Amino acid sequence: MQGPFVHNIDPIITTIAGVHIWWYGLGFTLGFLNMHFVIRLNRERLGLSVASVYELSMLLALGVLIGGRALVVINNEWEFYGEHLYLIPAIWIGGFASHGLIFGGAAAVLTFSLWKKVPVRPLLDVLAISACLILGCGRIGNFIDGQIYGSLTDFPLAVKFPEAEGYRHAAVLYDGVKNFLLIPVLIWIRRRGVPDGRIAALFVVLYAGLRIPIDMLRDYPIAMCGYPTGQTFNFLMLGFGLLMLGLSLYRNRKGFTETDMRAEMPDPARWRRNAFAFLLIIPLVIPSDATRDIPDRYGKRHPGLTHSWMYPPIADKVNQ
Repeated sequence: MQGPFVHNIDPIITTIAGVHIWWYGLGFTLGFLNMHFVIRLNRERLGLSVASVYELSMLLALGVLIGGRALVVINNEWEFYGEHLYLIPAIWIGGFASHGLIFGGAAAVLTFSLWKKVPVRPLLDVLAISACLILGCGRIGNFIDGQIYGSLTDFPLAVKFPEAEGYRHAAVLYDGVKNFLLIPVLIWIRRRGVPDGRIAALFVVLYAGLRIPIDMLRDYPIAMCGYPTGQTFNFLMLGFGLLMLGLSLYRNRKGFTETDMRAEMPDPARWRRNAFAFLLIIPLVIPSDATRDIPDRYGKRHPGLTHSWMYPPIADKVNQ
């Protein structure tokens, strides 16, 4: 039985002066913007000035971009990037790893907490819900790019992906829907007045725990520790999330509380606004595909991918 959906979506929104704007990258821009507004709405409760809101937003955007890029370079495509180190910063020729996005975002929050001397758990709780939105938007971008397909199936909603044989599970969409559904769940739990750190812990547990069965449907091209790469990170995240949840329950039983913070007086934060606006533009050039796949997959439809000034002639190097 064949599914009704044949994927034929152009992953590139438009091209401006030889620079391609990708649907996948747009998801990050929208996610970062939402994240900023969420921090702004919770500013007084978190004890942050307007300037600090922009500083945290910038750190998070950088952390997410660097973390996502670092993991895909080191773990997924080091065979290529190890021989072409100068292309590591070229985010416009390769995608990101979703687990790296989470690790990078968490590192950014921890860095901000140490820098500004503010409690980290309330920050993580506020940003956990925004993380669901960013990850959900990223998965929609993955699907539009025709990437991350599942195993062969006769499921009625199966999809024929451009570079895959037969009809397959749209595993990337399953994961995206899961991420979006976590938003109302976490909001409902937060409204019940749970202690600081509980929402962040539940996010990690639910994100990783629910992704494990979804990733069992995926067709993984690489492995780590004898298991599909994503599953290895899923189990690590699940274990860490359970540890976070256990610590949260223990602290609540012992009566620990976060230090109360008073909001600082807001300031104009002009340069910070401009810098953050610039960071919102950067993700637009990011494709979701692996570097090795882009020339073959999109070269005929978009020749500039292998010949414009932004895209060095990587096709021969990648396919060696």
